[in-house]
Amino acid sequence: QVQLVESGGGLVQPGGSLRLSCAASGSIFRIIAMGWFRQTPGKERELVATINAGGGRNYADSAKGRFTISRDNAMNTVYLQMNSLKPEDTAVYYCSTRAYSDPKLWDDYWGQGTQVTVSS
Repeated sequence: QVQLVESGGGLVQPGGSLRLSCAASGSIFRIIAMGWFRQTPGKERELVATINAGGGRNYADSAKGRFTISRDNAMNTVYLQMNSLKPEDTAVYYCSTRAYSDPKLWDDYWGQGTQVTVSS
């Protein structure tokens, strides 16, 4: 099994910044990609940003120009730097990884989520 532990959420004023971190551990043979998703009550979970093993990045339109995803491959850790935060960014943010736990078996794994609240 693969475990993900997120940190860095909290309360921030509009226009402020937060940095989320997520560390993957456990039976990791190879990580394919890591990413961040978010969810608000009554809505489906949506992609925020992903980064693959080669460093390729993908952002939701709402995140482009404000959020930056990065990764420390040696530490199996992914970060999300969020700048110019808006009230509509308020959500529970989930870390996810697609990883092989052995040479033939891959799966998607999720963290427990961290609350981000943007409010004055």
